[in-house]
Amino acid sequence: MTITTPAPTNASGATTVLSYEAAQGAAIAEEMRRDDSVFLMGQDIASGGFFGGTRGLVEEFGLGRIRNTGITEAFMVGAAAGAAMTGMRPIVQLGFADFSLIAGDEIFQKLGKWRHMHGGQFELPAVIIMPIGPSGGAGPEHSGSMEMLPMHFPGLKAVVPSNPANAKALLKAAIRDPNPVLYYPSKQLNFKRGEVFTDPEYVLPLGKATIAREGSTVSVISYGCMVPRALEAATVLASEGIDLEVVDLQTLVPLDRETIINSVVKTGRAMIVHEAPRTAGPGAEIAALIQERCFYWLEAPIARLGSVDAPIPASRFLEDHCFPSVSDIVETARHLVRD
Repeated sequence: MTITTPAPTNASGATTVLSYEAAQGAAIAEEMRRDDSVFLMGQDIASGGFFGGTRGLVEEFGLGRIRNTGITEAFMVGAAAGAAMTGMRPIVQLGFADFSLIAGDEIFQKLGKWRHMHGGQFELPAVIIMPIGPSGGAGPEHSGSMEMLPMHFPGLKAVVPSNPANAKALLKAAIRDPNPVLYYPSKQLNFKRGEVFTDPEYVLPLGKATIAREGSTVSVISYGCMVPRALEAATVLASEGIDLEVVDLQTLVPLDRETIINSVVKTGRAMIVHEAPRTAGPGAEIAALIQERCFYWLEAPIARLGSVDAPIPASRFLEDHCFPSVSDIVETARHLVRD
């Protein structure tokens, strides 16, 4: 299913079809053409990286701006912080979000805090790309969902795109932002294809959610790969008279509280769905927000769906049972309406 994205204002609405991963590569290429200070680092990045999204960039930009690195996550992010402080705009491809813990000090202490510690004397325009979730049996050390971490560590922005169109437009916004941005693409969407705007100035603002589907019965608040699942569940439930409104957060930091509140006030019921573990995941913070701001409009308890509180198994069969499915969303919506 393709999510329709509004055409750029005062710009061409021409589109092309790209995969989710290729859309990110297109965003990087456009921003490198636009700004000579943008460069990319990562393991085997000149050959396409872990998932092939940067294939072909080295032929256009050369090894000076497409830099292969060793298996040295802490060094990569530390170098990016130093480069950003001196006026460059580094992009670091870490391959898997799990590896962000190896560079934890550089991400959460250095990138997240240094601009504040130094009174805003410099900017830190760095983007760290860290794919989240399972990828067909990659195992417990390569299937983590770490996107809740920047919600707890101030100073970082966090982006989680749900389709090729916003994967490109949000990554472009992240690269242009003067602050450090953690960009969390969902590996379950890597090869999903969809229409992407070709206009190089089509950029979506960070901190603004979108209504992927309007509805009146239940608000499903989600991001990343769970947005297409919520849309599929909405199609299933439509014949039963259950009308899901699907809110695609797009960014977790800043969190678009206004759109969440307006949707829940409208429907009276709320379900939060994400790849991250249910316990202490982003849904816990969003549920608290809804309880605090929408209590008198709620007609049922707030529901939360997330991955199991266990290491993700290497078995592809077992992996499928660890994350919310379309049927899980359907059944939860039915319970909310019955309650």
